[in-house]
Amino acid sequence: MTTPGFLRILPDGLLLSIKLQPRASANQIGEPLGNELRIKVTAPPVDAAANEALLRLLADILKCPRGKVELVRGHTSRHKVIKLHGLEANAVLTRLISHD
Repeated sequence: MTTPGFLRILPDGLLLSIKLQPRASANQIGEPLGNELRIKVTAPPVDAAANEALLRLLADILKCPRGKVELVRGHTSRHKVIKLHGLEANAVLTRLISHD
């Protein structure tokens, strides 16, 4: 399986590049947009609510503890980098694609 541009493999996990859309009508994973994966959350971008909603959504879809999903860059931007600790690329891609 070819690794898409929004996913980078590290020795201790993965980096996931995301473009976040807060205040959407539903929480959902969208299509890749260049080298970023588009994700929508219903939470507003106030007091880190959208960031927390994003991390909880990813943990739920990837079926991993919330502590394995960390926001490493983009705390106040729509463009974010998430580190997924101890997860494998194939498993992450499979769950992101077939999360419905």
